[in-house]
Amino acid sequence: MRCFITATDTDAGKTVACAWAMLHGDARYWKPVQAGLEETDEATVRTLTGMGDERFHETVYALPEPLSPHESARRAGIVIEMSKLELPGDGPLVVEGAGGLMVPLNNESLVIDFIKQTGLTAILVCRTTLGTINHSLLSLEALRAREIPIAGVILCGPDIPHNRAAIETYGKARVIAHIPPLDPLDRNALLAVRPEIDLEKLSETSS
Repeated sequence: MRCFITATDTDAGKTVACAWAMLHGDARYWKPVQAGLEETDEATVRTLTGMGDERFHETVYALPEPLSPHESARRAGIVIEMSKLELPGDGPLVVEGAGGLMVPLNNESLVIDFIKQTGLTAILVCRTTLGTINHSLLSLEALRAREIPIAGVILCGPDIPHNRAAIETYGKARVIAHIPPLDPLDRNALLAVRPEIDLEKLSETSS
């Protein structure tokens, strides 16, 4: 499995989905741009997976303030250069984006442009609750407009079948997994959430 995990918006469950994908796909992790350093996404993934340093690639831009990357970079006197965001190595890899697809990285490039640059298959993390249909369909449409292959969606939240059906039907996207609210949220709980498709074949059957 080699993919770029993005989301409909901030706090949709993207970081939890990355930890889940690492565990089930036996993958490494890379968070190239991190905005906010008090509680980083990588630290969360390390805690949830229990995996060691060999599974984590170094963040390229570690920005102090928890804002949109372009603004956090501006306040730190930094310009995020797309040429420095090169994929690390081969093999199974989970790349975690920053916020949603249309979040700016600099004056010219958005997160979705970075996904296109990597050439990776995208996985979209979607909420299950009210509002998710609009956010999910818009995000899927944006990915397809840039001809970015979509492996499917990971749903995060309580089971709401009619919202799932709408995303599958109108978004023409398959569900890779549904991660419900977990208590406790830990490695064992994530391992118990089984994939709904064969993760090794994601890139072979993307839409």
